[in-house]
Amino acid sequence: MKASTYFLIITLLLFGCSPKPKVLFESLPNTYLMESDFNSLPNFTQESYIEVLENFKNNCRSSKAKKLYANLCEEVKSINNAKLFLTSSFTPYSVTNKEEKRKGLLTGYYEPKLNASLTRHGAYQYPLYETPKDLVVVDLSSIYPALKNYRLRGKVVNNRLVPYDTRAQSKKKTINAEVICYCDSQIDKFFLEIQGSGRVVLDNNSTIYVGYDNQNGHKYRAIGRYLVKIGALTLKEVSLQSIRVWLTQNPTRVDEVLNYNKSIVYFKQRNQSATGALGLELTPKGSVAVDRRYIPLGSMLYLRSNIANKELNTIVFAQDTGGAIKGSVRADLFLGTGKDALAVAGKLKSELELWILLPKITKRKLNE
Repeated sequence: MKASTYFLIITLLLFGCSPKPKVLFESLPNTYLMESDFNSLPNFTQESYIEVLENFKNNCRSSKAKKLYANLCEEVKSINNAKLFLTSSFTPYSVTNKEEKRKGLLTGYYEPKLNASLTRHGAYQYPLYETPKDLVVVDLSSIYPALKNYRLRGKVVNNRLVPYDTRAQSKKKTINAEVICYCDSQIDKFFLEIQGSGRVVLDNNSTIYVGYDNQNGHKYRAIGRYLVKIGALTLKEVSLQSIRVWLTQNPTRVDEVLNYNKSIVYFKQRNQSATGALGLELTPKGSVAVDRRYIPLGSMLYLRSNIANKELNTIVFAQDTGGAIKGSVRADLFLGTGKDALAVAGKLKSELELWILLPKITKRKLNE
């Protein structure tokens, strides 16, 4: 049996009396897929097919999407019937975890706005760093292929690779990195790290865009959990809004809480707003961040969930990642820029069902 050109799917198992296959990815052993069809996708007939087609074309600008969808990225350039292209070229597969649970979690993120200056003065005291020059990133995939989605980060001290500085340690020393700008709020700067990209309004009235470039190698830890642990908030109360309010009302404990997350994100200046891990500008309600150990970047997905008490059934594209996004049935939906996007993103925690749309050639390859 040959591996698929697109997804390297190597295992096809029949289970019970069901004719539906359960599929495993060769390099993503925890991802389980159950074959479905477009008729079973909730409200698929209400999809905006033309918009999806344009988003697919845009998605194909990335090298990862071209690798995943190959010929379809070329074929789509001459397609006129968007619905026919989708239904005739792809097969939906329901994404489950290894316990075959189909329901997971949808959260949301947005593009924050910060105030900053190119020079340090007055209220502008919190540096936004580029990737440190002494940060070492080790890729072990050439030796251990199973680790291709992992990177070892640290710095060399006395000829030994040691962990890079934590958030608390970094505040006590000069970082060997270029400063993009100086923010007027370390709370805003911290939330920029959580979101991964943002727009910065400088004190000279110009605007620059910044996006994720690297991180210090420490595991992300949610400060909301810490606030619950110390009794500051209940689990039900935790949201971006409630965390911000608490930090603002407790200025003497801001460092304590932020330092709980040892992970630091480093940025680089971008030419466009809200850019994801694929280097593409994100589309509000059309782009999601995923755990790429389970869902390949560049994938076309169909999701079912609820936003602000309204049912959402739509095609999205896996164009970003995030430290807090863990698991197979898990997605973080990009909701745009500004206060309205923040209002929804900060409180979004909804049950999620997820399908991945694979090229039909994948199914043929499985049976060869």
